[in-house]
Amino acid sequence: MNRLARMWDSDIAWSFRNSPVAIVAAFIALIIVLGAVLAPWIAPHDPFNSASLNLMDGFTPPGEPNQFTGNTYLMGTDNQGRDIFSTILYGARISLFVGFSAVVFALVLGIGLGLLAGWRGGWVDSLIMRIADVQLSFPSILIALLIFGVARGFIPPSMREEVAIWVLIVSIGLSDWVQYARVVRGAAMVEKSKEYVQAARVIGVHPARIVLRHILPNVMGPVLVIATIGLALSIIAEATLSFLGVGVPPTQPSLGTLIRIGQQYLFSGEWWILLFPSIALLLLALSVNLLGDWLRDALNPRLR
Repeated sequence: MNRLARMWDSDIAWSFRNSPVAIVAAFIALIIVLGAVLAPWIAPHDPFNSASLNLMDGFTPPGEPNQFTGNTYLMGTDNQGRDIFSTILYGARISLFVGFSAVVFALVLGIGLGLLAGWRGGWVDSLIMRIADVQLSFPSILIALLIFGVARGFIPPSMREEVAIWVLIVSIGLSDWVQYARVVRGAAMVEKSKEYVQAARVIGVHPARIVLRHILPNVMGPVLVIATIGLALSIIAEATLSFLGVGVPPTQPSLGTLIRIGQQYLFSGEWWILLFPSIALLLLALSVNLLGDWLRDALNPRLR
């Protein structure tokens, strides 16, 4: 209880309570995340169960009874008779899983390389930073697309759909590690010159212990801010790649895949197939991004 009370009285908690934008963004993000996590229990239909689909329900407008079956759907149905509301809940699960996993992968890789470059310096630092500079000269989505295409070339066709999500996670993560590495490297170079680190080196503490126990905790503040904003960017990157047809396979549609499917029917009058997944993706990415902006300002008001 004392720990919860201290958290409630902390500067970050006070900043959150006094930021209407952060509160609204957190509420929207929480609703979408809970809807995705609880999709098997709250979704009216299972869009991945072909036995439960009825093609006669296809292209049913939102809130209107189907002319053949009489069934009514809150957000309508797509060309296969899948409930749009249910597909959004299940699609958000895949988008969030890919986004979180890609951020964790980029986080671990970037922190590791950043600490190595900042601590060792010399040619190790120069090599890692030159690779980072080269990668920064290209758009991250292009890097992810290139890595995804090359990786698929080495995977047997029979296994491509099974590992497509993991290849996508690695591709997005490899395209985003640079920003973590550069921030951690700069912070590590500052921390290693401080007296407490010099004292630890004098008494013979192992370098790995110094890096993990003393330097790493002091560089995690800005990294968490980048990770929060990076989550929104990873979700958008997944949606972009899936929209282009090179991301999540059609058998496991994410929000990006649903948008790609809806785009095909936009000009034939079935606008709801595109509109509702697009709104869900926009709300999710925007709310996470706004939370990242609030966290950045809360940790360092001078960056406001």
